[in-house]
Amino acid sequence: MTSALTVLVIDDHPATREGLRAAIDAQRDLRVVGEAATWQEARRLAAELRPDVMVLDLNLPDGNGWTLVEQLKAADALPPTLVLSVCDEQLYARRLLRAGAGGYLMKDEPMETILRAIREVREGRIIASATITNSLLSEALGMREDEPPAEAHDGNLAELSDRELQIFALLGRGLRNKEIAARLRLSEKTVATYKVRLMSKLGVRTTPALIEHYRRWNTAGENGAASRAVEPGLKPESDAESAAPR
Repeated sequence: MTSALTVLVIDDHPATREGLRAAIDAQRDLRVVGEAATWQEARRLAAELRPDVMVLDLNLPDGNGWTLVEQLKAADALPPTLVLSVCDEQLYARRLLRAGAGGYLMKDEPMETILRAIREVREGRIIASATITNSLLSEALGMREDEPPAEAHDGNLAELSDRELQIFALLGRGLRNKEIAARLRLSEKTVATYKVRLMSKLGVRTTPALIEHYRRWNTAGENGAASRAVEPGLKPESDAESAAPR
């Protein structure tokens, strides 16, 4: 008899973890061997348990999915990984898939879709929700002959760090430095530093121009996905860290 695939579930919401565990353990060929609610727990358990598949929430209170995937991969401890997220923004998905994740699904997918994805990720297949797949294909192929590919709208977005991308989205939606600082648990000085760095990287000189850059990218490059995205959790950092060159 073939042994069940072992699964590590990482999510900071107890109800979500319980629901995933119940659904996974109800399958004959799947078994949850561990749960984690934080970035630190996830990193430790992934290295200790060596699960067949890791199901990872993008939003963790003390870190983010990109860093976890990258660090586990660097340590040769990254199992086939399925990311579950409320972010339907293809730039997030693209970064995670490039970092080493095997799949990126929206959390509102039917449970049978998630269970099937766990099995397929283990087999080495690349899995993504339809909204993400359509967006990535649109970027690769171009939907209209008279419209440049999506990356042409991105400017230098691919060069932005995870935190810079997050703050760019919040600024683009009209939030002030003080509001962003409160939401991300940063100082206003840190947010201001990021804003200056963003404007330099994107080649704009004023806040209205930065907001317009976001809106142009949002409507033309991402077909509206960015405006619906929920920012991935990132751990707080000091002003010194934010000021470091990148």
